[in-house]
Amino acid sequence: MNQLFRRKHYTGKEHKSELIRALGTWDIVFFGLAAIIGAGSFSSLGEAIFRGGPGVISLYIICAIACAFTAMSYAEFASRIPTAGSAYTYAYASFGELIAWIIGWALIMEYSFGNIYVAFSWSDYFTSFIERLGFGIPDYLSTSYTEAKKAFMAGSQNQELVNAWKSAPIIAGIKFIVDIPALIINALITWLVYIGIKESRNFNNLLVILKLAVIFLIIAVGIFYINSENWVPTNNEGVKSFMPNGFTGVMSAVAGVFFAYIGFDALSVLSEETKNPEKTLPKGMIISLVLSTAIYIVLTLVLTGIVDYRKFEGIGDPLSFIFAAQNANIPWMEFVVSVTAIVAITTVLLVFQMGQPRIWMSMSRDGLMPKKFAEIHPKYKTPSFATIITGVAVGLPILFTDKTFILDFTSIGTIFAFVLVNGGILLMPQKEKLKGRFHLPYINAKYIFPILFIGGLVGFYFWQPEFFHNLWNITDEHEGEFRLSIIIFLIINLALVVLSYLKNLSLIPLLGLTSCLYLLTGMTHNNWFWFGLWFLCGLLIYFMYGKKHSNLTNKIKEFSFNRIEFFINQTVIALIILLFNNKLNSLQLLKNDDIHILIFFYMFMCLLSIINSIGRLNNLKLSKLYSILILIPIINIIFILFLTFKKSNYLK
Repeated sequence: MNQLFRRKHYTGKEHKSELIRALGTWDIVFFGLAAIIGAGSFSSLGEAIFRGGPGVISLYIICAIACAFTAMSYAEFASRIPTAGSAYTYAYASFGELIAWIIGWALIMEYSFGNIYVAFSWSDYFTSFIERLGFGIPDYLSTSYTEAKKAFMAGSQNQELVNAWKSAPIIAGIKFIVDIPALIINALITWLVYIGIKESRNFNNLLVILKLAVIFLIIAVGIFYINSENWVPTNNEGVKSFMPNGFTGVMSAVAGVFFAYIGFDALSVLSEETKNPEKTLPKGMIISLVLSTAIYIVLTLVLTGIVDYRKFEGIGDPLSFIFAAQNANIPWMEFVVSVTAIVAITTVLLVFQMGQPRIWMSMSRDGLMPKKFAEIHPKYKTPSFATIITGVAVGLPILFTDKTFILDFTSIGTIFAFVLVNGGILLMPQKEKLKGRFHLPYINAKYIFPILFIGGLVGFYFWQPEFFHNLWNITDEHEGEFRLSIIIFLIINLALVVLSYLKNLSLIPLLGLTSCLYLLTGMTHNNWFWFGLWFLCGLLIYFMYGKKHSNLTNKIKEFSFNRIEFFINQTVIALIILLFNNKLNSLQLLKNDDIHILIFFYMFMCLLSIINSIGRLNNLKLSKLYSILILIPIINIIFILFLTFKKSNYLK
């Protein structure tokens, strides 16, 4: 058990970096603005406003506070461990190897899967832009198969998606629907990241300057069209309210709002390409977050002031929408925003595509992934193999997934990583203060945190008494799930209150931890199901490869069979089976599209388990109890095949 939580001690001398240190403070700031201000403001902002109304600005403030505290924790780690790897590296130093692997696995959700959503958004704006120029791309070549099928089956009003399904040619019995622009931009960005950090930096800085100039233009023009009545619309009960859908409605937008902030943490993966990273990275990270937050707040006020929040339903280009004919009616601004959106989203793709290869590179150096991922190109001095694999990891899911699933999947993984980064700082010993380096201020939380938490709870009770009166009614169809999450959140925080008093914890990372935990209350059971499934997949890969090849593993090869490890492997498989069967029941046997992805993950994990088990059987004698466990995934594969054939008409 101790081996699972063995920590890595970073001295800065583990290896000599072959990467080029070319980034200064403002380069880091520009990369931060490139990552943060992009798909979140130009795409997911519309859906967030529709769900939460003008009151969604409070969620932006909550997310900004959570990210600010988290940025301080990231900055502290970056000053202590100036090595590429982001939260993965930090978790390795504070929590140990197993948690570090889990974080590294979760970061794939943020960087790779996050870029899938960004690529889809880029495609939407690009397609819209060239149509304004008089050109066109067939609908079935500018959307995903899953999105088109869902729209057709549901009788959607989105005629572009419905037409994509109807007009798509059939090849080998399957409708040929693929988002070509998303695939092309992914390939181009992968190539740009592959050829070098200097080229990426120069390209990024140019695009960020253009993006910021147009955003300020949007604010300057839009402010003259604001109608303050739109900030207090009438709700369904006929009452004017800043939160027309209630606080639950605001929290339902947490995935979209938080997605707008994803990106600042990606800066920490650039440690080995930054000049004086102990000082430059923290400063650049905090400056970029402060600037982005100010821009988001003003943008949200402008959008909700110009257009009634209800009109943002299904709007994927909210910043150009406010200048459309039915709203402010400024055609030239609508055109300018469309061009800027393409630029903005391109910069996000660039930063995220730079982040993932460097995570894999760090994990490979530690032996948790094959050494090929740490390979540096002799000419371009970039992690070449990892960059190519990242491009593939982003490109392939574009063929079979859709934006809604990816958005939720990405946000929960990132918030989870933030929780562990803040928790990691609480476990780290205080360091010696050195001139020129960032130091996280230590504020004793012994009395302050209990007062803040209990005082905040009392204040919220007087502000929203109805919420607390119904808190224990977790069977409510609409709010029961959120109430259960709040109860769990309160219990965890009461435990943190006790720990802060007993252990004299540091206040800033503690506030970051509790604010990120609060954001997780907005996630649905579906988000948690997919996150749990991804988490279990990562555990299996760790026990089958990473644990054995870790640099921290005892160099003396052990041939004895570890029954506990084998039991853990099979228990994970059993949990996957349990989750899967429960999901089947809730979906009434394959009557939902997301079952296709579930089958893919499940079959993959069962296959890994069988290979692992057979390998052990060839060399080791197991008791009948352990042997029977091997049959579980085999039986369930047969079960899945049976259900698949049974519902073959639906699948076609």
